Amino acid sequence: MFQILVELQRTIYLAVGEQIKLLSAGGDWLAFMGFLPMGVVFGAAHALTPGYSKAVLATYLAGSDAKVSRGLLVSIILSFTHVTNAVLIAVLSLPLVSIALGSVGRAPLLEDISRALLGLIGVWMLWRAFSRGHHHKHEGEAVGAMAGLIPCPLTLFVMTFAMSRGVPGAGMLFAVTMMAGVALTLSCVAVLSILFRQRLTGFIAGKPLETISRTIEGAAGLALAGVAVWQIMVFPDNAQVSSA
Repeated sequence: MFQILVELQRTIYLAVGEQIKLLSAGGDWLAFMGFLPMGVVFGAAHALTPGYSKAVLATYLAGSDAKVSRGLLVSIILSFTHVTNAVLIAVLSLPLVSIALGSVGRAPLLEDISRALLGLIGVWMLWRAFSRGHHHKHEGEAVGAMAGLIPCPLTLFVMTFAMSRGVPGAGMLFAVTMMAGVALTLSCVAVLSILFRQRLTGFIAGKPLETISRTIEGAAGLALAGVAVWQIMVFPDNAQVSSA
């Protein structure tokens, strides 16, 4: 399944590259606009591959008391931050892109930042689980923003290529459709996580809901922190690509 998603992304990436070349040479914006819906498929496939953002989103929502509407909002914020940061880096700091990407198909610097953030969020969730204080009402949105801080490498690739061809607007338009695809997948993850938590609390009837939520969140935080440490130990040379 993973290999199929990778091949699908590669096929669409090559196709969008060709479309940008044609647009740069002939200025046919109508043809490019007709291709844009593929960006939704591209973003959705990208978000289906293994990635830290989904882990943070799923574990946070499984351990919180967020409703479906709040879960959808968090997933949209995560998607917006994940893609928009890549666009901003490409537009405002193009030299940083070459440093962050390192080599074709990889994002070593972004992977290191990703692991650090993953561990920090895991520790924060553990603290939340054992803290008896009231949680801030906007913390879900904050989690979405933090989980999406790692720029999307694929958006960086597309934006950099579009800028090198003199059509940055094409890269931005494709990024918007990619964002829609990422948001679609992450919204499904959010809804499934909330339904899982609701079903689990239904099975464990008789125990206080807060105790159950704290237990789930503590386990989720421990898992995230553990994954971060495992990533650092097993992949010290940045062998993986950051994903949504």
